[in-house]
Amino acid sequence: MYAIFDNGGKQYKAQVGDLIRVEKLAAEVGSVVEFPVILTADEAGIQVGSEVEGVKVTAKVVTQDKAKKIIVFKYKPKKNERKKQGHRQPFTLIRVTAIGTGDASAAE
Repeated sequence: MYAIFDNGGKQYKAQVGDLIRVEKLAAEVGSVVEFPVILTADEAGIQVGSEVEGVKVTAKVVTQDKAKKIIVFKYKPKKNERKKQGHRQPFTLIRVTAIGTGDASAAE
């Protein structure tokens, strides 16, 4: 079974036990977070819309970190304009623990 959920304007595919990098969350390491589900799929088929109302992806926060540094270099020829910047995008690493309607219903 897998589910599709969204966070920070992006959609993620989740299965129980997966490690997923999501946009930075205001949550402590070790805390439990829940995301509303857009779509679920299993052997019975695909459920979307009102069929998945109340279904949530439950995950545990593993770490808060920053991604590898990227270099942003802006250059205008013949104008002597150069600008060099670095950027590290913050993210939260989560481990999916359950997909279902309640705390007791684990997917597998």
